[in-house]
Amino acid sequence: MSGKCWSLQASGKYIAATQRPDGTWRKQRKVKEGYVPQEEVPVYENKYVKFFKSKPSLPPGLSNSDIPAQQSSKPEGDSTLSKVAKRNQKRKEKRKQEKLERDPVQEAQQELGKVSISEAPVQKDTAANGENQSAEKAKKIKNLRKKLRQVEELQQKIDSGEIKQPSKEQLEKIGRRKVLEEELEDLELDL
Repeated sequence: MSGKCWSLQASGKYIAATQRPDGTWRKQRKVKEGYVPQEEVPVYENKYVKFFKSKPSLPPGLSNSDIPAQQSSKPEGDSTLSKVAKRNQKRKEKRKQEKLERDPVQEAQQELGKVSISEAPVQKDTAANGENQSAEKAKKIKNLRKKLRQVEELQQKIDSGEIKQPSKEQLEKIGRRKVLEEELEDLELDL
């Protein structure tokens, strides 16, 4: 489209013929008085969009002339970081400085002091394995106690008449009571 595609003629009731990009021509169109072409109709903006567009981009009291002076005093990349990120970055820089200040020979000696060539790692594995087993036993004991509690509650409901006709599964659960008690005793003796 070349320029405005609508130019009202003297009578004000026609849009003049225009040439399309491919070279063909659009016909002249008759329009009502006060017609505004689609391209020139303002885009609708809700109240929130209007509010944020009207909101100043700078804090009160700060002018555009103050911005370059302020940015030059800041290190690059800090403008997008939050307070916590800036604090973490300072900590990292401080650690790097401390590392550079330390004596590399002393650090190597400290690292060697931490490492020992003995069977300590094997002992750690067996100790960790024993802890895992005891943790598993404790978990199993807890589950067995829970099942026994459920069996006792079910038995009380049947005895009180709350459950008049227990289902097959409920009866099987009550029948497993002795097996659960024996298993619980065995696990508690092992601990």
